Amino acid sequence: MLLLPYFCGMQFFILQAGNVNNATNYLPIVLQLLFAIGFIVTMMGLTHYFGPTRSTSDKLKNFESGIEIKGNARQPMAIKYFLVAILFVLFDVEVIFFYPYAVNFRALGWNGFAAVVMFVALFIAGFIYIIKKGALDWED
Repeated sequence: MLLLPYFCGMQFFILQAGNVNNATNYLPIVLQLLFAIGFIVTMMGLTHYFGPTRSTSDKLKNFESGIEIKGNARQPMAIKYFLVAILFVLFDVEVIFFYPYAVNFRALGWNGFAAVVMFVALFIAGFIYIIKKGALDWED
């Protein structure tokens, strides 16, 4: 009696193993996809058919969270903000690569140490390049 579920389960896997890549196995997925697309199309059609369509000049105006519009939103912004943000992301991601070395520094041995020294040298060379180019000078 206790072995019955085991044998039934084995029989299920044996029956299933023969036709794993059969197209009929994907029928439930296709039906669910068709039902979802049909539901979306039906709901969008019903909302457009039964929904109100009153376009007034007040409804067509831009809404800025209740704040009165003052001037143009297309004001020039200093490129330094974007440059500093990109450099921060670049160097922040590079610093993340130190974590695997810190965890496994004994297992990596001298070859790992040489790789990290080369990585730090490239890291510092990039930082010196940025300083020499004046990317972090704010006086301009």
